[in-house]
Amino acid sequence: MQDDMKILIAVSSKEYSKPTLRVGMMISKAFHCSTTIVDVGEKISGFNTKDIGLAHEQMASWDFNRPGVDVLEWAFQYLADHAYIKPKMIEAGFPKNTLVDTGGHRSEVYLQGTVCDDVQLILRNGDIVAELRDEVREGHYDLTIIGGSKKRRMAHDLIQYIDSSIFVVNQLDLEIKYRILLAVDDSAGTEKAVAMGARVANAFGIEVDILTVSKKDNFGEGYKQAAENAGKVLESAGIQYEQLFRVGEPASVIKKEAGDNHIIIMGRSSQNPLMKFIKGSKPLKVMEDCSCPVLIVK
Repeated sequence: MQDDMKILIAVSSKEYSKPTLRVGMMISKAFHCSTTIVDVGEKISGFNTKDIGLAHEQMASWDFNRPGVDVLEWAFQYLADHAYIKPKMIEAGFPKNTLVDTGGHRSEVYLQGTVCDDVQLILRNGDIVAELRDEVREGHYDLTIIGGSKKRRMAHDLIQYIDSSIFVVNQLDLEIKYRILLAVDDSAGTEKAVAMGARVANAFGIEVDILTVSKKDNFGEGYKQAAENAGKVLESAGIQYEQLFRVGEPASVIKKEAGDNHIIIMGRSSQNPLMKFIKGSKPLKVMEDCSCPVLIVK
């Protein structure tokens, strides 16, 4: 995580997105980074304000709500209640009538934050995966935070198609004293995962278990070197850690070691898209099998 990182927090409803928004803003506060909260509402059809030429002022007089505005209003209130935005913004209230239409069924509003420089609210309408993919690509976000959706296929698609690191907030309980389970191997993504793990561990004061899993009884030099390098990075950052070497099927071992008191951090798959479609990938398998929080670093 670089100092000028940008994070995107994806919310979907007032009922189910509170843990996602809460954790996302904790990360925003810890890293003092530019933060955007996005909701993808249902696709606009039929009664389309642009088609019938309503100006924003006319919309206000009709009390017209674009699908998803209520979720952004809830997010604004959460930010206000927890003092994440400046008092003058809170006093003015949710700026429903000043959402700026940027085209393509996308609207935005900027707020002045207290724990980070910028806080932005975005409303997009359409297919969730496609809209989030476009938002990440256009906004150049470093980290996307999503909820542990019961629709596993949706989470699977988001991880596969969004071009940023992704944190899946699965059943994260702030009452639990978590450790980080940092999965390392000889793949290209491990170095970035280790760097991210060190930043998260330092920011939140979390100890780390470095996990190296081999399908064979012996560990290759690449695996040993990856574990050693990870240890050096954590040691130089003053982070307490333990080295774990296990034999078995990686996703199953990671699930067992993670239990319910770890946050899993691992690198992205190095397989090409075709092979991932045919064989699957370790990060996707871990996300599908584990119920604890998972951070996949890209």
